[in-house]
Amino acid sequence: MRNAQNKQVVDATTKQRDPGCRCGSRTLFQCAAAFLLAVLLSGCATANKAEAQNPEKAPPAPVVKVARRNISSNLEIASEFLPFQEIDVYAKVSGYIEKLYVDWGSHVQQGQLLAVLEIPELEQQIQEDKATVERASEELNRAQSAYNVADITYKRLADVQKMRPELISQEDIDIAQGKDLETSAAVSSAKQSLAAAQATLSKDETLFGYARMTAPFNGVVTKMYAYTGALLPAGTSSNIGTSALCHLSQNDLLRLVIPVPERAVPDLRIGETVAVNVSGLNRTFDGRVIRISDQIDLSTRTMHTEVQVPNPSYQIVPGMYATVELPLHTAQDVLVVPVQAVANAGEGHGHVLLVDSENKIEQKDISIGLQTADEVEVTAGLREGDLVIFGEQGQFQPGEVVKPTVVNPSTTDKSF
Repeated sequence: MRNAQNKQVVDATTKQRDPGCRCGSRTLFQCAAAFLLAVLLSGCATANKAEAQNPEKAPPAPVVKVARRNISSNLEIASEFLPFQEIDVYAKVSGYIEKLYVDWGSHVQQGQLLAVLEIPELEQQIQEDKATVERASEELNRAQSAYNVADITYKRLADVQKMRPELISQEDIDIAQGKDLETSAAVSSAKQSLAAAQATLSKDETLFGYARMTAPFNGVVTKMYAYTGALLPAGTSSNIGTSALCHLSQNDLLRLVIPVPERAVPDLRIGETVAVNVSGLNRTFDGRVIRISDQIDLSTRTMHTEVQVPNPSYQIVPGMYATVELPLHTAQDVLVVPVQAVANAGEGHGHVLLVDSENKIEQKDISIGLQTADEVEVTAGLREGDLVIFGEQGQFQPGEVVKPTVVNPSTTDKSF
């Protein structure tokens, strides 16, 4: 009876162990599979890492060299071209247009003949003046002859009286002296009359010279107000109205009047060369700051500033719009990088991705100085000749090996 019970206990114990043995075997198999998978994954990661560190398979990266040069920040202000000077050409004397030598768009030089006026009354007056001068000249000759005779007579009588006082009476001497003085006064009067006649003739001839209307400066005829046969009133008349011959503009030298903001006034320099971009011509010209008003307009807080632009070939037409770039701040011989290579990290700070001698990327903190639209001054953190990533920095990671390709920022797509 006891033996039977022991057998049952042994069987029960055996049954309890068998399931435990099967469970342990399954766990061991799972552990082995997990270990094998980890080994495989580790091998793949090592292979991928090795592949990533292979220079031949490194991704290309656009880079720029840190260079040393001069930079300046600019202020762009739009304005429109004005002629350097423009006037309405009036006649000095009233007359009819006899001959006309210009029309709309005529280019003229200083002193060039524009028109000739017909002034018959003035021509007649000149003839009368010439006759008056001739008469005055003849009168002077007669007076001079009379004076010569009277003067010689007086002197001879005076000499005889000194030698032979008894031959000539004092009364004869006094009469001769009076005649001498009288003829001398007549000569002076004749000279004055001749001078007045000559002055009148000269004045009328000068006025008649204004019948030839000439250009006061080099320019372009932009408007015509009168044509052949029209009567032009004298320009000195108080009721000239619009009776000018033409409108003349000096376009070989143009001016730009720009309102410079108050903050930029301290940086203005008379004589400084500035860039003038004419969008209509797709060209940039050199201009020069020629004058400033030296006073702030209280209503706009700007200052009147004029820039002169030479226009010898008349490519620029007055009225065209232009953008003037005024240099404000300048830094000489400093380290610069393109703005596309710098990630801003606060006022005066930023960071770049530096490519070292092993073509590995390293993030460098830099100090920033003067900033322009295209470049940034680097005051600390980089050296001349260093290579930095140009474009989106999120495409690369520190420690990554790349294949650097030097690019030109001025010709590279800035959305790189």
